[in-house]
Amino acid sequence: MSSVTAVSTSALYGGAAGRRVTVRDIAAAKERHEKWPMVTAYDAMTARVFDEAGIPVMLVGDSAAMVVYGYDSTLPVTVDDLIPLTAAVVRGSSRAMVVADLPFGSYQASPQQALETAARFMKEAGAHAVKLEGGHRVLPQVEMLVSAGIPVMAHLGLTPQSVNAFGGYRVQGRGQAGDEIMADAKALEHAGAFAVVLECVPGDLAARVTTSLSVPTVGIGAGPSTDAQVLVWQDLMGLTPQPAKFVKKYFDLAGEMDRAVRAYADEVVSGVFPTPEHSYR
Repeated sequence: MSSVTAVSTSALYGGAAGRRVTVRDIAAAKERHEKWPMVTAYDAMTARVFDEAGIPVMLVGDSAAMVVYGYDSTLPVTVDDLIPLTAAVVRGSSRAMVVADLPFGSYQASPQQALETAARFMKEAGAHAVKLEGGHRVLPQVEMLVSAGIPVMAHLGLTPQSVNAFGGYRVQGRGQAGDEIMADAKALEHAGAFAVVLECVPGDLAARVTTSLSVPTVGIGAGPSTDAQVLVWQDLMGLTPQPAKFVKKYFDLAGEMDRAVRAYADEVVSGVFPTPEHSYR
């Protein structure tokens, strides 16, 4: 018989690394009014860096369509594309909860389709939870997954898989549309979602949703009042040429990589590298 996992009382960000973060830890952080960071990850080496930095939740996002595979939207990426990336992030980490995005077309058709897709991420990749987009229309899917023991992170506001229906990447939830997002958030919580991502919604709406829910909200372009924040790591590290307004660049990784590869190339061309230090005898 397996032992019961206790809820950690230490900080969610940077806390003890004796086991994986669970949905119970995330719920406890909400009760403590503790804010926490989430970032995307798509490979083992990057996941190891973020895990050792204390990031408690990593998302293998369908944003991989753009930052890994080079598409211009999230729509083309497939389950088969994301499962190896998710498995790599799980292998590269030891504490963070790894959440896998269910890509477009892999769950909308029916609750059974959602269960089959989510089960693949859990069984083949070792994901600890899944994320899907939408409000009332995906409630049956959320209920099915939760009843099967699969933790679900919901996603409202600007849901990139619906970008064509929205007519582009636009702020969502202004005016009466905010009431719809509030109703969707409460319905998703009732259906069993353990957290709700709010993307590109007005800050005051995100604050009201956060206050009204007992589960945590995760903001991305939703102001400072959500329980957590998430960014694509290539955005925050400065690899993305034209990031969205809500992105803060914390490092010029593109510039540093450019300088490093040019220095390497110059030394190869001039014959400076490799030196005896970097050669075998």
